[in-house]
This record gives sequence, C-alpha cells and structure tokens, in this order.
Amino acid sequence: MSKSGRQARSVARLAAVQALYQMEVSGVGADAVVREFTDHRFDRDIDDVRLAEADEAFFGDLVRGVVADQAAVDRAIIKRLAEGWKLERIDATVRAILRAGAYELMRLAEVPTEVAIDEYVEIAKSFFDGSEPGFVNGALDAIARDVRG
Repeated sequence: MSKSGRQARSVARLAAVQALYQMEVSGVGADAVVREFTDHRFDRDIDDVRLAEADEAFFGDLVRGVVADQAAVDRAIIKRLAEGWKLERIDATVRAILRAGAYELMRLAEVPTEVAIDEYVEIAKSFFDGSEPGFVNGALDAIARDVRG
C-alpha cells in the first residue's frame, strides 16, 4: 500500500473512532453518521489548508462493521477486561477505540496485527496523555491473540 493509501486509512480510522463516539453519545445510527462524515467532514479545507484525504470506503466499512458485529466485538473486549470491570465503566472514547480496533482484528484479516494495534494506540495518544494508550495496547494485543492466534 502506498504512503498516501496508508495515511488515508489512518485518517479513516480516526474518523471511525469519532463517528462511533458520536453515535454512542447522540444515538444517531451508522448510516446517518457515515453520510454526515462523507458529506461534511471529509475532503475539506480549514483556514485554506487541505485536510488529509480519508479512505471513505474503509471508514464506512469500519463504522458499519462495528455496529453490525457489536455484540461479538464487545464480548471480545469484555473477555480482556480486569475481573469485575464492565465495558460501560470505560471512557466512551476508549470504548470507541477498542471497538474499532477489535473489529479490525476480528474481521479484517488483510490488515497486519501490528498495524492495527499501532494505529489505535496512536489514536489513543492523540486523545489521552495518561495510561489509556497503554491500556489500549494491552487490550488489543490480548484480543489479537484470542482472534488471530
């Protein structure tokens, strides 16, 4: 994959996390959120600076896939939480990161494990300065072992 293709996928992953978060806090469905991002957030200029291009098809697949497989995705995450922890106790942004990452590890075998984990750890770092990126790394690594062997 070319550098621009990798960057477009990175942008799509970040947007998918934002979309999943938005869906959770607003109750809006996947198709409406995908349409909003496609129509109003991608391929735009801010202060005369062109934003990085997103792989919009990959973005749509991630968001719709997480929603379609959410029960299985959540089970995979819950299996790797500390005993007594509930998914609802985790910060909503971290939940969105874990859901997107777990879905990618579970359903998109063409994406190398290291790439998927690294991408979502970097997304966590863009939102958090504390222990959250390490938590995301550990959880996704454990999920990868569960689903990819």
